[in-house]
Amino acid sequence: MNKYSELSNTVSPEDFRDKKPLALFTAYYRPEMKLFVIDMLCAFFVAIIELFYPMITRYILSEFLPGKEFAKFFIFISIMILAFLLRAGLQFVVTYWGHIMGANIEMRMRYDLFTHIQTLSYRFYNNNRTGQLMSRILPELFEITELAHHGPEDLFISFLTLTGAAIALFFISPKLAILVLLIMPILIIFTIWLRKRMSKASRRVKEGTAGVNTELESCLSGIRISTAFANEASQARKFQVSSAKYRQARAGFYKVMATFFSGMEFLIGSLGIVAIGYGGYLIMRNEMNVVDLIAFTLYIGIFTSPIRKLTNFAELYQAGMAGFQRFVELMREKPDIVNGVEPITVNRFDGDIKFENVTFSYNDEEEAENVLKNLNLHIRKGKTTAIVGPSGSGKTTLCHLIPRFYDVSAGAITIDGIDIKRYDLSSLRKNIGIVQQDVFLFAGSIRENIRFGRLTASDNEVQEAARQADLHDFIITLPEGYDTIVGERGVRLSGGQKQRISIARVILKDPSILILDEATSALDNETEKRIQSAIARLSVGRTCVVIAHRLTTIRGSDCIVYLDEKGIREQGSHDSLMASDGLYHRLYNSMIEYSTFS
Repeated sequence: MNKYSELSNTVSPEDFRDKKPLALFTAYYRPEMKLFVIDMLCAFFVAIIELFYPMITRYILSEFLPGKEFAKFFIFISIMILAFLLRAGLQFVVTYWGHIMGANIEMRMRYDLFTHIQTLSYRFYNNNRTGQLMSRILPELFEITELAHHGPEDLFISFLTLTGAAIALFFISPKLAILVLLIMPILIIFTIWLRKRMSKASRRVKEGTAGVNTELESCLSGIRISTAFANEASQARKFQVSSAKYRQARAGFYKVMATFFSGMEFLIGSLGIVAIGYGGYLIMRNEMNVVDLIAFTLYIGIFTSPIRKLTNFAELYQAGMAGFQRFVELMREKPDIVNGVEPITVNRFDGDIKFENVTFSYNDEEEAENVLKNLNLHIRKGKTTAIVGPSGSGKTTLCHLIPRFYDVSAGAITIDGIDIKRYDLSSLRKNIGIVQQDVFLFAGSIRENIRFGRLTASDNEVQEAARQADLHDFIITLPEGYDTIVGERGVRLSGGQKQRISIARVILKDPSILILDEATSALDNETEKRIQSAIARLSVGRTCVVIAHRLTTIRGSDCIVYLDEKGIREQGSHDSLMASDGLYHRLYNSMIEYSTFS
C-alpha cells in the first residue's frame, strides 16, 4: 500500500491555536526530513562546484597557458567537465526530489485542511461559499508547495554562494571588493521597501482568485437554471465582473513586481559595470592583471546569482506565505460542534428523544431572533412522530438539532435520558438516518452511492438494500447495472430514483432513529406511493421523525405535532386533532381542498 494512502494529521489543532505561522510551516518538514537533507546536501555541492569554477579558471589561465603546459591545461578542463556533469546530476536531484518533497508537504496540508473543514458545523458552511473553500484547498496550496521546496534551498544556496563569492572577491582584489559591496545596502533597502507592497498585493490576488472560483462554482452549479431562464448573458456579466476584479488585483501585483525586478536588474547590472570600470583603472595602475579581472567578473556573476535567487524568493515567499496565512486562518476556525469530556459511545439507541426547554438561533448574537423558543417535546421510542406546520416554523431546524448539525442555544435534547452533547459525535450520527427532499448523490456509481450508508457493506448487502428500497429491478435493467454512473448530483436519474437510492443508503446504515424531511413532497403520486412503501419498510422498529408537506402521508403516525412561529400548538393522533377542530384540522382541510382543486 502507498505510504500516503492513509495519512494522519501532521499538525495538531492545538498547535494551530498556539504556534505562529512560521513554526507551523516548518512543522510540515518533519515527515519529509530525509528528502530535505538530501535536497540540501545536493544543493550544497552544486554551490561548491559553482564557487570553485572561477578560481580554477584563474589558476589555469595564470599557471598553464603562460608556461604552455597544455597537457595539464586539458587535464583540468576534463576535470571541470566531469565536475559539471556531477553538478547536472545533483541539480536533477534538487529539482525532481525537491519538488516531490514540496508536493508531499502540500498533500499533507491539503489533507489536514480537508479533515478539519469536515469537523466544522453547518453554521460555518452557511457563511462560506464552496468556491472560496476550493480556492484555499487547491491553487493556494500549490504556491505553498513552491515555497516549501525552493524557500529553504534558495536561502541556503544564496547564503553559501554569497559568502563564498565575497571571500573570493576579497582574495582577488580587496579594493575592488569593497567598492562592489558598498552597493549591497542599496539592494537591501530597496528589497525591504517593496516587500510589504508585494505582500499586500499578493493577498489581494488570493482574495481575487477565491472570488473567481466562487462565481464559477455558482455559475456551473446553476447552469441548467441559467439556460432554462435564458439568463446566460446575465451570468456571463456577473462572471466578467469577478474576473475583472481578479485581473485588477493581478495588475496591481504585476506593477509592484515589475518595479521590484527592474530595479533589481539595474542595481545588479551596475555591479558588473563598476567592477569592469574600477578594475580597468587598477590594471592601468598595474595593481591588477587581466586574468584577475576576468576571475573577478566571473565571481561577480556568481555573486549576483544568489541576489537574483533572493529576489525570486521574495516573490515566492509573498505568494506562498499569503496562501499559508489564509490556510492557517481556516485551520484556526474552531468547530462549533465537538465531543465533550469522556464522550459516551453506544452501539444502538433505544430511540427515546426529549426536547427540554430548547431554544435555538442561527446567529450567536444576543439580539438574534430565535427559530425555536422554550420548546418541549417527547418523541417516544419506536414510534412515528410527524412534525407539521407552516413554512419557516422551524420543522427542519428541529430535526437538524437531533444529530447535532447545530447545537441548541439553551435547554437540552436527550436520547434515552442522556444529553446528546455527552455522546460521541460519530456514535450519535451513526445511529441517525436522514432522508431529505433534496437528495445529494456523489458523481460515482449507484453501488458507491448506496454503499456510502455503510462503507464495509458487501455487494449482496448493497443489493438487498436496493431491493427493500424498490430499486433493484430498475438497476438491473441498466446496461452497467450497479456500476452505472449517476452523474454530478445524480443528474442522470429521476427524482424518484434518486430518492430511492437515498432510502437504500439509509437501509444499509440501519440506524435506530430515522428522520424523514419532506422526503416525498416533490414527487408525483405514483412515485410517492412506491417510495412510501419503501419508507414504511424502513420505519419498522425505529423511532421516526417525519416532516410532511402532504398531510395524507402522515395520517397513520403515532403522534402529530403542529409547530408554528409560536412553538408547539397542538399534538396528538390524526383523529384526535381532527376532532379538536384546531389548527391542524384547518391545515389538513386546506391541503385536501388544494389537492382536489389541483
